[in-house]
Amino acid sequence: MKVSEKKLYLILIILIIILSFGGLFGSLMEPDSALYASIAKNIVLRNDWVNLYVRGADWLDKPHLVFWLAAASFKIFGISGFAYKLPSFLIGLWGAWYLFKFTKAIFDEKTALISVIILLTALHLIISTYDVRAEVYLSTFTFAAIYHYYKAHYRQLHIIAGSLFAALAIMVKGIFVLIPIFAGFIIYWLFTHKIKELIKPKWWLAILLIFIFIVPELYTLYLQFDLHPEKMVFGQTHVSGLKFFFYDSQFGRFFNNGPIRGRGDITFFLHTTFWAFLPWSVLLYTAVIALVKKKNRKEMPPEMIVIWASAAITFLLFSLSKFQLPHYIIIIFPQLAIITSVYLQRLTDKGIKTFTIIQSVILIVVNLLLIGIALYFDFENKYVVIGILVVMLTFSFVKFSPIKLQTLVGRSVCTSFALMIFLYFFFYPSILQYQAGVHAAIWLKDNYPTVRPKVFLFPDAFSFDFYAHGEVEYYWSRESLMRDKEKKDMVLYVPKSELGWLKENYQIKVLKEFKDFHITKLKPKFLNSATRSTTLSSFYLIQFN
Repeated sequence: MKVSEKKLYLILIILIIILSFGGLFGSLMEPDSALYASIAKNIVLRNDWVNLYVRGADWLDKPHLVFWLAAASFKIFGISGFAYKLPSFLIGLWGAWYLFKFTKAIFDEKTALISVIILLTALHLIISTYDVRAEVYLSTFTFAAIYHYYKAHYRQLHIIAGSLFAALAIMVKGIFVLIPIFAGFIIYWLFTHKIKELIKPKWWLAILLIFIFIVPELYTLYLQFDLHPEKMVFGQTHVSGLKFFFYDSQFGRFFNNGPIRGRGDITFFLHTTFWAFLPWSVLLYTAVIALVKKKNRKEMPPEMIVIWASAAITFLLFSLSKFQLPHYIIIIFPQLAIITSVYLQRLTDKGIKTFTIIQSVILIVVNLLLIGIALYFDFENKYVVIGILVVMLTFSFVKFSPIKLQTLVGRSVCTSFALMIFLYFFFYPSILQYQAGVHAAIWLKDNYPTVRPKVFLFPDAFSFDFYAHGEVEYYWSRESLMRDKEKKDMVLYVPKSELGWLKENYQIKVLKEFKDFHITKLKPKFLNSATRSTTLSSFYLIQFN
């Protein structure tokens, strides 16, 4: 790799990281980000690191690690959206570093740098920097485990680090994460006639260490649920946290017979990956097709089997599952980045020219689409964003002009730069104006700083929970509100549907109305400034006299 080429890739990575910082600012989104942040907030407020609570009730779904990391960040930086997002961002960069180390170890520095660029600019990772869930943590911990287990083939001490990261991944999502970690190695051993690795003591020690390292999670689940069979969870008592952890949250979702269910579609992740891995998805699909040919696989180091097998088995597992969400695919983004980067390195001059044209078309189409959305939505600063996009588009063709690999990579990255600038600084701030819970909580803190509000008959006010002062209490029925005798000066956050009943039965004052839309389920009528008002619902802060 030439010095100038290496310098270009390093500059691009630095610029990507700088732009990604923009995703750490701005309000949290409903439902998952705000939900997870409110759980972590309750950990800090209650100083209880064992029990997870949502809306005053015991909560059983995700393991504890994501909430512990966010709560630790709150302890250091204070309770804020930035503090919630920061651990995921830093651990995501850590994952990029592991991706670089692994790819460099089995290929070379150039392939490693391009892999990092691809990972950090994939659309769903850009989205996940702003709308933080658990998958970035999971992707990093899973891939770090793969890296250390690969190194354990040569130095056995890596077994400890590999098992620690595998345990961290389990404490983010559950026991099923062992499949993307170990499936690749098992297939690698089969293909390279090293199946005797399975009986080597170090791998059984690895499994033992994993279970030792997840003891904190098992213990907290036991304390919160198994010791208290009287607790009501999922509408029933005698719910075992340990059983949920080992079966219902994993096998129950896969077979769709647990308390949390979905509707599976075997093609879901095929079309999800296409948009989630933009601007690299056409290259990725072509690279996967090329991998089908045995000749192409033989030209690669045998360790590459670990990567494509891990990705393939996990993708198949996701596709067969009955519970599917788009962000699940992020778990195998490092593997997909390597597959794409390796394919790029093997393109002929003709191939580079063809894909440069394809990536240029994607760049133009994405920019035109973003300009169209800016006009359709009628951003407050729509001409500013249009100007930036036009300048970015012009720059990408002027700066990256000769047909070569750097041009292909550079124009692809410029597509992601356009997406980052558009999403972080214009689109998300604009649509978040219509997330009522955030604005109601902030307005209340500004105008009634000592009041601890309550929520009435609205189950998913997670952003209000997080941004409001203290831990928010809920009334789940009209009867429960009527039983509360001390209502004077009480402030409630209520949906419009309950405002009439409250006015009929109590002396209340409407403090302020807030317009709302479920912004993670966007619809054309909402995006259209002319019809947006017809899609909005209203929430109110009211005070009893």
